[in-house]
Amino acid sequence: MTITLCGFPLSNYHNKSKLALLEKGVPFEERIVKTGKGVDAAMLAASPLGKVPYLLTPDGPIAESQVINEWIEATYPEPPLLPKDAFAAAKVRELCLFLDVHLELVVRQLYGQAFFGGTLPEKYIERVREQLEKNIPAVKQLLKFAPYAGGDSFTLADCCAYVHLPVAAMATKIIYGEDLLAKHGIDWKPYVKFIEQRPTAQKVAADRKADQERAALIAGG
Repeated sequence: MTITLCGFPLSNYHNKSKLALLEKGVPFEERIVKTGKGVDAAMLAASPLGKVPYLLTPDGPIAESQVINEWIEATYPEPPLLPKDAFAAAKVRELCLFLDVHLELVVRQLYGQAFFGGTLPEKYIERVREQLEKNIPAVKQLLKFAPYAGGDSFTLADCCAYVHLPVAAMATKIIYGEDLLAKHGIDWKPYVKFIEQRPTAQKVAADRKADQERAALIAGG
């Protein structure tokens, strides 16, 4: 079975699914696909909103990183990235949702100013902060760091936590002058260092750094 992960290594959601594939030892191709202007019909046929990542499988395309990761888990069950116990598996999925929706998608609203040179209205920035001040303690309540995000084994939740937590912390530090994750007691730095002992995470980090350097060269002319 040949599968292709489409996206780019600067995308944390791309890296979320890439990490799951690497952890499973699944052979896959990686196709660099950019978003924004110039999205063509072929991409929209695979990813209806023109978002990355999307996965090309022999049965057809799959969009959205969490759906992709669930497909990977179902198709390649070993090594497992979800507990066999139904409740424990539900708690991993719950943590994934909180990290994706209630943390990353909220802080993502700051990326335009934090990382891309844009300017956001002050009222907008403060409204995002109010939501983060509410949501970050909820995420903290679910994170275990024992030593993994969801407990004593690497799961799909780590695929989310490893890629989202540093970016969220960085964006809030740039915009608000303080790391809101650390402010609320999410000690994410030792966790990220722990995960980066894994060759799979090292591969993701190296590819992300290389893509970042390429982007900087292009921007610099």
